[in-house]
Amino acid sequence: DPQQIELATASKRKLRRFIVIDEVVDKLYGSKVREYFEENNVQHKILALPTTEETKSMDLVLNILHEVQSFSLDRRTEPIIAIGGGVCLDIVGLAASLYRRRTPYIRVPTTLLSYVDASVGAKNGVNFLQCKNKLGGYTPPVASFLDRSFLQSIPRRHISNGLGEILKMALMKHKGLFDLLKNHGKHLLDTKFQSCNSFAHHGDAALQTTRIAIETMLEELAPNLWEDDLDRLVDFGHLISPELEMRVLPSLMHGEAVNIDMAFMTYVAHARGLLDAGEKEQILQCMRGLELPVWHGGCSWALIQRALRERLQHSGGQLRMPLPTGLGVADIFNDTSEETLERAYELWVKD
Repeated sequence: DPQQIELATASKRKLRRFIVIDEVVDKLYGSKVREYFEENNVQHKILALPTTEETKSMDLVLNILHEVQSFSLDRRTEPIIAIGGGVCLDIVGLAASLYRRRTPYIRVPTTLLSYVDASVGAKNGVNFLQCKNKLGGYTPPVASFLDRSFLQSIPRRHISNGLGEILKMALMKHKGLFDLLKNHGKHLLDTKFQSCNSFAHHGDAALQTTRIAIETMLEELAPNLWEDDLDRLVDFGHLISPELEMRVLPSLMHGEAVNIDMAFMTYVAHARGLLDAGEKEQILQCMRGLELPVWHGGCSWALIQRALRERLQHSGGQLRMPLPTGLGVADIFNDTSEETLERAYELWVKD
């Protein structure tokens, strides 16, 4: 906004920014970030931290808040900037929401998962008592800055991990997105979502895929930002995965755990007659093409039962189970019997 730039540059007060950056991202891009602020004459403090599921705790939030207090941040004009993956964005979002009751913050996602998932919406949080995101709140960022060039430096497994959340939106809401993933998945993995003219026969699959994923996510989240309505298609893949992910840390990444959950739920949908055998196989084939796991030994029948009991407890006494009813269409069901779930599980194990 030219007016805002004019106001900022006309002010006699020096611009100041507090930045929290994941320590791995800092090693790769920290010098460029520092150079940017120095060239623009911005007084800055950069705090590099290990932001992983294992460190995603209130201790790290308090660590950030101590540093914010030392920096004497002005919550009206000096947003905190978070640069990193989903864990980093979640932790900084919670810290910002607590400081002076609410300090603005900006999300800069650096992984594919955070690019299409954590960058969108209002939720933030930390793990507590071995439960995923048990403490948190709803404080949307003032902005999310999306730059796919960050994805060049992340390992192939992290690209696959992000594709799990993109596939979630494809299966729930968008057959065209499913077709993009089915037809261009290997290309997206090979090129790490970088747009390149030499791949003309793929079109700009990276831009189309990320844009549709974010647009469909926003369609779901924007009208229900505070989750007043508990019937949410975006919960697909998130009924069993929180329990599984925390139980087997660090062997599964978030998108991988989500995909294992989605694979099981695909069998549930098939057992209910919502998907035919061909559709079920297309989904599983697409998952394998995206190099996502469709099974994990830690996902026992006992774990599934425990996770669904937890779901009932926190979803108003109903399962609110999102299931695909075709490719790119879905609905929410409260009447899936234990017998159907067990039959689906047995077939999943057998396959």
